[in-house]
Amino acid sequence: MPNLDADLTRFGWSAWFEALDGCAPEYGLARVAAIDRDLLWLMDAAGSFRARLAGRFLHSHTSAGDYPCVGDWVCAEKSPVDDFGLVYRVLARRTALRRKSAGDVIEAQMIAANVDTVIIVQSCHYDFNVKRLERYLVMVREGGADPIILLTKTDRVTPEVLAAQLAEIRAAGITVPVLTLSNVTQAGVDDFQRTLLPARTYCFVGSSGVGKSTLINHLIGSEWQETQGVSGSGEGRHTTVRRELIVLPGGALVIDNPGMREFGILGGESGIEGGFADLLGFAEACRYRNCSHTSEAGCAVLEAVNSGAISRAHYDNYLKLRAESAFHDLSYAEKRKKDRDFGRFLKSVKKDL
Repeated sequence: MPNLDADLTRFGWSAWFEALDGCAPEYGLARVAAIDRDLLWLMDAAGSFRARLAGRFLHSHTSAGDYPCVGDWVCAEKSPVDDFGLVYRVLARRTALRRKSAGDVIEAQMIAANVDTVIIVQSCHYDFNVKRLERYLVMVREGGADPIILLTKTDRVTPEVLAAQLAEIRAAGITVPVLTLSNVTQAGVDDFQRTLLPARTYCFVGSSGVGKSTLINHLIGSEWQETQGVSGSGEGRHTTVRRELIVLPGGALVIDNPGMREFGILGGESGIEGGFADLLGFAEACRYRNCSHTSEAGCAVLEAVNSGAISRAHYDNYLKLRAESAFHDLSYAEKRKKDRDFGRFLKSVKKDL
């Protein structure tokens, strides 16, 4: 494993990764900056280069969640002839942001890996939705990263509306930092930029048209990402077409993401506990230790809801996310079991042949 020096730390390498069982001597260390179908763009101490997954890797990994995603550290062998590489291994992830894949298929989709802070972006105009914030916060906490909420387009609402939105966030028991800005007037942009620290990785998530790419263009100082206005209905148009890790002039690393219409909960149990800590704090006074907080006599959570100490909307969203997570987790576990059984069947057939 290479020494912990500036060539690697500027890309987010840290003592945590240094302690891992590292790459074999014949392989180099690189970080995944972007993925286009089966082609990976990697960054190492010497620069950037293209790579593909080695056949050995493809043969031994069948789950999509095991494949590299933007932000991963990988072991790669680079050809001295054309600087094209082969990836043989993905190092353990310090943090991970994932969701249930869009649609009816129960599969985990990796969004980004080894992110220090996830910036959940919502527009004050049209896009503001506390329940969706709670959904994002569950999965950010589940993956181990720190969340920040960023409200954009403050120029499109009155100060009174913005104050009401901030109050609504706090009333839902959300205690994470909340920042506000306008890409038009630039109010709050400098304050936000000062929060981005060198060699730290920040991942932007949110709906289309909330101003993620416009903000990143400002941070870079150029029109790196294509941007478009929102539609006449106020809904955003997709501009970012792929996830990409970008090194800002100040040294921070940012990952922009295409707008996500769905953010399904998968494996969100610990994230739900962290995201609804205010609600679950009442659970310590429940009569039964295994209280489901739905109908039991002596449930302190239900008493808090009925008394107004917990908002009904906050409680209802807790039940919804908990049920969704349980359903998807069960379906995902069944799918993985079927995949493993099928893999064993194939091995037995090849052995017989």
